[in-house]
Amino acid sequence: MIHDSILGTVGDTPIVRINRLAPAGITMYAKLEYFNPMSSVKDRLALAIILDAEQRGELKPGQMVVEATSGNTGVALAMVCAARGYPFVAFMTETFSVERRKLMRALGAKVILTPAAERGSGMVKRAAAFAEKHGAFLARQFENPANPAYHRSTTGPEILRDFAARRLDWFVTGYGTGGTLTGVGEVMKAARPDLKIAVTEPDGAALLSGKDWQPHKIQGWTPDFIPAVLNRDIFDLIVPVTDVLARDTARALATQEGIFCGLSGGGTFAAALEVARTLDPGSVVLAMIPDTGERYLSTFLFEGINEGTDEDWAAAL
Repeated sequence: MIHDSILGTVGDTPIVRINRLAPAGITMYAKLEYFNPMSSVKDRLALAIILDAEQRGELKPGQMVVEATSGNTGVALAMVCAARGYPFVAFMTETFSVERRKLMRALGAKVILTPAAERGSGMVKRAAAFAEKHGAFLARQFENPANPAYHRSTTGPEILRDFAARRLDWFVTGYGTGGTLTGVGEVMKAARPDLKIAVTEPDGAALLSGKDWQPHKIQGWTPDFIPAVLNRDIFDLIVPVTDVLARDTARALATQEGIFCGLSGGGTFAAALEVARTLDPGSVVLAMIPDTGERYLSTFLFEGINEGTDEDWAAAL
């Protein structure tokens, strides 16, 4: 297939069956968003926001684009801005992985790190102030209606198409900006009113569950506020997961299913497994896998993984 630019490759990501980790009698699937060109679901968001701003006349040719990001949105915006001819500046909390910084810079973006003590809300405020000072377009991923709208027009219909004439009982996803949960959830609930939706969040920062925010290691999930675009009426169940369970489940997906995902994907699938274990035989569960494990090489996900020769293993043969 030939595309006019890299942006034509966003979306239409595959859904794959889980063959070894699913509980007996339960069918599980994963939608692999790391098949997007910059390896995350945020490619959809970035493309949506830029195209919408162009159509509305809010983004002028050559104008600077600014956004606060944990990384994946920044990488995606860097790609879209490179393809459309906009300079891009990302504001990112200093604790997020170095891979993200380097990817953005490799795509031509500038990265400004913000103090960890200011949390996610701090980077958002700094990005807004910078954009106002320099007359830049602020993407506003957490409140921009173009974010969930794009999921309503692409991600949700993709799932409905792939499950046409097939059973689907539960859809499980995390939330970062709230765009996937809201956009996909609204479309799927409208088409399949009996479908149940579970949202997952870090156990230590379970804002939807009414708890206080605490630092956690699942990058891309749950800033220290609930995003404005998130529809809090669309989900049926909240399933908190721990950092360790997210990591261990991501590793299990890699070693037992060949699905190499990040911590948020591990957390989402851990929640999907928890839901699946409560269901009647024959039930079907779909989990969203937001990004690739390659974005986490320097993080907790790879803690303890050997970088040298597996000499002990070789000696035992």
